[in-house]
Amino acid sequence: MKPFCIVFDLDDTLYLERDYVWSGFSELEPWAKATLGINDFHLKAWALFVQGVRGHIFDQVLLAAGVRPDQSTLRAMVDIYRGHVPDIRLTVDAADCLRDIRRQAHLALISDGPEQSQRNKVKALGIEERFEKIVLTASLGSEYAKPHVKSFLDVQEHFGKSVEEYIYVADNPTKDFLGPRSLGWRTMRIRRPEGLYHSLEADMIKRADVETPDLGLLMNAVSRKQ
Repeated sequence: MKPFCIVFDLDDTLYLERDYVWSGFSELEPWAKATLGINDFHLKAWALFVQGVRGHIFDQVLLAAGVRPDQSTLRAMVDIYRGHVPDIRLTVDAADCLRDIRRQAHLALISDGPEQSQRNKVKALGIEERFEKIVLTASLGSEYAKPHVKSFLDVQEHFGKSVEEYIYVADNPTKDFLGPRSLGWRTMRIRRPEGLYHSLEADMIKRADVETPDLGLLMNAVSRKQ
């Protein structure tokens, strides 16, 4: 059955999240030098990111440079990081997919993350006009982040039709697929080799119905005659 509505995740589904991280670190570079006297902030932060550090990168770079990571400094850094308009691009397959299937199914976007960051990503990617509905879960309230079903129900209410005609395309099995699967949607995991959750396995209840390294399989399925 061809999907009536294809709903996409954003990070590591339509672009590489690691590119956003690099962009954010680069944005902090001149501020860190001028305000904290730290040279090569983005390279030091990136090295930690590549090593797998998450959540405490700013603290560790500051401590290594002999700077006390007080709350006001960290808050200023987070604000710059989340508030910047990133230098990111759609992956080639995502650009092709959004172009080729937009007239064959309704398109929507559901994404977690800080609201301003996600809005800036959508703006930088130039994709706002590609979707008939965009739901950033942070705008609904933190309690409605995935795997909560509210964002999926909002999309379903907007478009109507049977739940079997919806498909959610995303990357993170810990949170992305449980909600839509509980509603009867079909699900597809994009497992990009460069994705942050590429190596993550999930138990049966959390995994997607289909798994693929890029959006080619989706394009083929939508283009196939019924």
